[in-house]
Amino acid sequence: FIYIGVFFFEVGATVFEVHGFLYSVYPFSVLQRCGIRHPKPIPFFGNMMLFRHGFFDAHRDLINQYGRVCGYYLGRRPVVVVADPDMLRQVMVKEFQKFPNRMVGFMLICTFVNTFSDVEMVPLINTATETLLNNLKSYAESGESFDIHRCFGCFTMDVIASVAFGTQVDSQNDPNDPFVHHASKFFSFSFFRPIMFVFMAFPFLIRPHNSIIPNKSRDEMNGFFISCIQKIIKQRDELPPNQRRRDFLQLMLDVRSSKECVSLENFDVVNHADEQAEEQPQRMMTEDEIVGQAFLFLLAGYETSSNTLAFACYLLAINPDCQEKLQREVDDFFTRHGSADYTNVQELKYLDMVVCEALRLYPPGFRFARDVEEDCVINGQFLPKGATLDISAGFLHHDPQYWPEPEKFIPESCVGMRLAQLEIRMALVIIFKKFNVVACEDTKVPLQLKSSTTLGPKNGIFVKITKRLNSDDI
Repeated sequence: FIYIGVFFFEVGATVFEVHGFLYSVYPFSVLQRCGIRHPKPIPFFGNMMLFRHGFFDAHRDLINQYGRVCGYYLGRRPVVVVADPDMLRQVMVKEFQKFPNRMVGFMLICTFVNTFSDVEMVPLINTATETLLNNLKSYAESGESFDIHRCFGCFTMDVIASVAFGTQVDSQNDPNDPFVHHASKFFSFSFFRPIMFVFMAFPFLIRPHNSIIPNKSRDEMNGFFISCIQKIIKQRDELPPNQRRRDFLQLMLDVRSSKECVSLENFDVVNHADEQAEEQPQRMMTEDEIVGQAFLFLLAGYETSSNTLAFACYLLAINPDCQEKLQREVDDFFTRHGSADYTNVQELKYLDMVVCEALRLYPPGFRFARDVEEDCVINGQFLPKGATLDISAGFLHHDPQYWPEPEKFIPESCVGMRLAQLEIRMALVIIFKKFNVVACEDTKVPLQLKSSTTLGPKNGIFVKITKRLNSDDI
């Protein structure tokens, strides 16, 4: 019996070792079998440690070392980095049906924002802009350096709360507002937490973890936003149509109550392109979907807009000649117009170049992903089903093959979002009408960046601000 026990123990140990090998090592042969160069992965965790300081610089280093089509492993999942324009053209245009797009939610946002008139957004943006100007005036009078990135974060929060949630908040002066408090919780999330490493190595643990161990912070945040929007929906339903506030939330409520049925699937551009003969059953947007869309609006717009505003001011502060050129354009603009609105702000061509060049140098969405839905060959490269394409827009923005001096701020090299672009332009045109943004001893050159999700300044952007001699009283 002892020998039988030893035999079964050895068999069990062998099976365990084989299973462990297949689970921890075999998945890491996928990229090699496809002929895709990549750094050596660590069993279970892949190449996650390469990105502990963010993805922006790591992408550049990977591409420079392994080529414009290379790879890595995020946990056990193979990821193919693509920075080859010809291959991207195939992926994004000619063969796009093989690479599922972003979630339908993002398509819904684009569709609704296109429908929601920019003219209707301007008053909502102007309210937050007035508060921003008053705060900048106090910094100008004090003469002290301050974190302008934080100011723009509060400004953007106010705009999105107003446009998407139908809620007036003043995060610039009241950081303890419940809306601001709960929204800030989400943006304090860090991808590189120990538990995330465990989930990437053992993805089958995610579901039992979520069902067994409660996430009090997440549940509290979800409960707040659901309750907030349900309360506003009830208030709007009690008002006559002509007294309802015009914002993104009201647009979704109008769709919900319209006689014409609106299906989520109708917002899928792939379905429109295919023009399927059979009509699918359509359904109305539910209250939960309205809550989700409003929250998605916050996630998609908060960091992208605030980071772009901060980066634009930083670049103009360290390039005062460009700032002076922009201010001359702004001064000329206000000799012809009493105020900025959606229509006339389009006249500011140099402002548009400044925003586009800031987005080129510091793109908030510097990478995006597509899933490989089926085995395919693109530009001679085999891509296996189940892999993820990691499209490195940030690398292309700094590629000397397309930009003669890629690290320099040259607005003329970029010529030209809707809400984000309008929000950024409206804020910048008013700021540079009244103020100079000045680099100081606290301004870090070059900036330290964080890039775990969007690209942003790691430790804020500290500048000084002064009132222009010819500016009107605020």
